[in-house]
Formats: sequence, C-alpha cells, structure tokens
Amino acid sequence: MDMKKEKTTSSPQKKKSQAQLILIRFTKNKLAVIGLIVLVALMLTSLTAPLWLDYSKVTHQSVRESFQTPNAEHWFGTDQFGRDLFARVIYGGRISLFAGLVTIGIAFLLGIILGGAAGFFGGAVDTVIMRFTDILMSVPGILLSISIVAALGQGLFKMLIALSVSLIPRQARTVRSAVITMRGQEFVEAARTYGCSNFGILFRYIIPNVLGPLIVGVMMGLGGVILQIASLGYLGIGIAPPTPEWGTIISENQANIMYHMYLGIIPGLFIMIAVLSLNFVGDGLRDALDPKMKN
Repeated sequence: MDMKKEKTTSSPQKKKSQAQLILIRFTKNKLAVIGLIVLVALMLTSLTAPLWLDYSKVTHQSVRESFQTPNAEHWFGTDQFGRDLFARVIYGGRISLFAGLVTIGIAFLLGIILGGAAGFFGGAVDTVIMRFTDILMSVPGILLSISIVAALGQGLFKMLIALSVSLIPRQARTVRSAVITMRGQEFVEAARTYGCSNFGILFRYIIPNVLGPLIVGVMMGLGGVILQIASLGYLGIGIAPPTPEWGTIISENQANIMYHMYLGIIPGLFIMIAVLSLNFVGDGLRDALDPKMKN
C-alpha cells in the first residue's frame, strides 16, 4: 500500500500544451469570449443568409411600404424605397465583414514578405523597402484609399486593392521590427550553422516565433478596416448602390435620418458591435499569447 501511495504521489502531473494554456488564458477574459461569440454569430448570420433570407427582399421596392418603423413583418423597418432594412443589413454584413478579412489577410501576407525581407537582410533591401513604405505612410490611410478608389473606380475588387495598399506599410513596419529583434537569437545562428538557407531561417524559424503578436495586431486592425469600408461606402466611393453595405446603407438614407432615426441607428449599431467585438477579441488574444501571464 505504501509503495502504491508513494508511486501515485510521485507521478508527474500531466503538463498542458501551449495551445491549451493559450485557450485557458483567453477564456479567463470574459469580454474577449463575449466578443468572439458575437463576432462568430454575425459572420454565420451573414454567411448563411441565402439559406433563410430571400435576396429579393434586399432590392424589392414598394413606395407604399416606405419608411415603416420596425414591426413584425419588417424587423428593422423599411427605407425610402420600401426595401427591407433587416435584409439589407444582414446581406451588407457579407461585404463589411468578409471584405475586411480579405483586405487584412492580403496586407498581412504582403507585410510579412516585405517586412521580413527588410528586417532579416537589412542593408540596401531594408532601405529600399522602408523608404517605399515611408512614402505610403506619409499619406493618411483613408485618404490613400480614397485616392486609389477614385483612380480605379467603384467596385468590390478595386476597394480591396485600395484598402490593402493603405494597410501594407504598417504591417511591413510591424513585421520588420519583430524580425530585427529575433534575427540575433541563438536558434537562428544554430540553423545557419546547420546549413539552413536564409529564406528557410526567415520563414521556418523567425516568422513562426513572432506570429502571435502579429496576429493580435491583425485582429486589432480588422476593426479599423471595417470602419474604413463603412467610411468609403458612406462617402459614396466604396460599394456602389444598390448593393448593400453598412456604410452605403447609412449614406443612402442620410437625408432621412433626422426624421427616421432607425435608418442610421441600426446599421451604425452593427458597425459599432462588430468593431467592439474585434477589439475585445484582440485584447483577449494579446493577454493569452503573453508568456508572462499566469496560468
């Protein structure tokens, strides 16, 4: 009995994996969990909209049904053309949310390539890439996006290009700083000693080790991208009507918002909820990925 007891007490406890520790830290942040639930609900609702909400409600016009306040038939009311605001807001989320994801993804990928090369190789490569990013960063992001959209014209694809170009310099700068702090570490020298190529060291060893903070920055920046998409739509140079997008919906109804406030409040609330949820998730990821946080 004593030997069994001693064997049981001396057996080492099962260690948690890194992913489990990150998940535990993340779930401790209640606002981050709520933000993630709300964000997933918004995305699933918008993504599955064609399965349960007829797209004809987005474009169907009926002057007799115009300016109806929220009711049982039209949950969010109707606009000046009698179009169902609920359908337009739900389908508008498909552009506002998923266009934001695509934009930040493109900027993140190109930022890793440009910033990683600049930080790892240094010298002339660093000078050329950073001076190029300095030129782009000298212009405010929203103004740069407006200029590109004005030059290319309206359209979803052109808007994605404009927003991506405005975000790449900041992503490249962030990646460059992270790579510079890691390139002098011992594991990098060890990989070089074993004959690993420069690109192998950069993309197999350095980038994975700085990916956590970069992902947090992406999540925090995604909220700003959604605001930029809504801003371009509100200014009338983003998604062209009658295609619904949260900023475009507000722009279409700006002349009537004073008398029918729900036309601006409801899409505005969706923008605010999406951005707040992303910020909460970003805060939670920042704490979860911090190795100094206690388990």
